[in-house]
Amino acid sequence: MSDEVSKEKNVLGGPLLACSYDPLTGYFRDGCCATHGVGAVAHLVCVKVTAEFLEFSRERGNDLITPQPKLRFRGLKPGDRWCLHVLRWIEAWEAGKAPQVILEATHENVLRYAPLAALKRHARDLH
Repeated sequence: MSDEVSKEKNVLGGPLLACSYDPLTGYFRDGCCATHGVGAVAHLVCVKVTAEFLEFSRERGNDLITPQPKLRFRGLKPGDRWCLHVLRWIEAWEAGKAPQVILEATHENVLRYAPLAALKRHARDLH
């Protein structure tokens, strides 16, 4: 994933790159953790999910494993990339369960909630 799909910026100050087209992610299901100018969008952290994180999220009432076809959601499996809600990432980070972050595909607005140093500690190269 190296496609620039938005004029928005990532947490490193560069162009916001695509997170995932398979599964198709993003609040707008366009593959990108972009806001497209909508203030309430918070699915901004591009992550590579792990089994541990998926179970952590399910235990907290956010089941990302079970497919929901009506929502165009096939369910996630370990290794998938996903635009995660920033507050869910912080919750997992505080619990020691944070998934890896793809910095180049994580929206700069995340820095309002989480320090760049924490994101970098959990960073994974885009490729």
